[in-house]
Amino acid sequence: MSPDLALGTYRCRNIPQATVHAIACGATWIDTAPNYHHGRAQPQLQSVLAGNLDLRVSTKAGFFTPDIATAARDAGVLTPAEAASGHCLTHRYVAWQSRRNATELGRTPDLVFVHNPERAARPHDAIAGAFTALEVEARAGRIGSYGVATWTGFEGAFSVADLLDIATRCGGPGHHLAAVQLPVSLVMLKPVAQALDGTGPLAEATAAGLNTFISAPLHGGELPAMVTDELAQLIDPGTTPADAALLVTVSTPGVNHVILGAGRAQHWQAAQRVLALPPLPAKTLHEVVDVLGA
Repeated sequence: MSPDLALGTYRCRNIPQATVHAIACGATWIDTAPNYHHGRAQPQLQSVLAGNLDLRVSTKAGFFTPDIATAARDAGVLTPAEAASGHCLTHRYVAWQSRRNATELGRTPDLVFVHNPERAARPHDAIAGAFTALEVEARAGRIGSYGVATWTGFEGAFSVADLLDIATRCGGPGHHLAAVQLPVSLVMLKPVAQALDGTGPLAEATAAGLNTFISAPLHGGELPAMVTDELAQLIDPGTTPADAALLVTVSTPGVNHVILGAGRAQHWQAAQRVLALPPLPAKTLHEVVDVLGA
């Protein structure tokens, strides 16, 4: 089964317009966060979500804007030092932010990611505090489930097995840990190499029944200019650099949802065409990994 597309709102300049294009091309998820688009991403999604009840939404807790920091300090859930840091995963803050997310979105989030816990001084302790808060929210029906969104966390700070262990300690065998989010691209190739060997976060998440959300498949839009014609032809003869780069990500074993921050209709249509292509064989993915030295 091929992955599906999700709209990522981190880099979107016109979120409502991007959402229209994403839905038209089959996107089933929107991924956002309270700090995205200078804190304006979630409120901009409210009318879109109200008019598309089948569209699922994931958001996050961890990073915050100065305005959110002020509100959280006034609510007594951030200390001055925590507010100055721009990132917090304490139990009290995560619970408060999760409820604020729902208010801004105008609906119950399907999924709340603990955002970049590798930034914490003690990542495992930070994850445990956040998971404890999110278990309460999930059992109360205020969120659907939770997960971890990371950039470098799976490179040594924690593993999928660690996350499952922490979730079980915080929520028992019926815990609500449901997903992980991580970057996979021609720039971030290590998860591809690991998945081909049946190891690493994608393989571990799949084995545990967790959903995988892939961020930055085109590395913030920079990859098409970085892919040479020779590399594109190695990946899929006759394809464009952008399509070749995306095809590697969507062909990687264990990928469920691919998050794109595209704002233009033609970019979504191109992504839709890539997803309709047969996945690359493992032999080709191995060749790409070998050529790029992942």
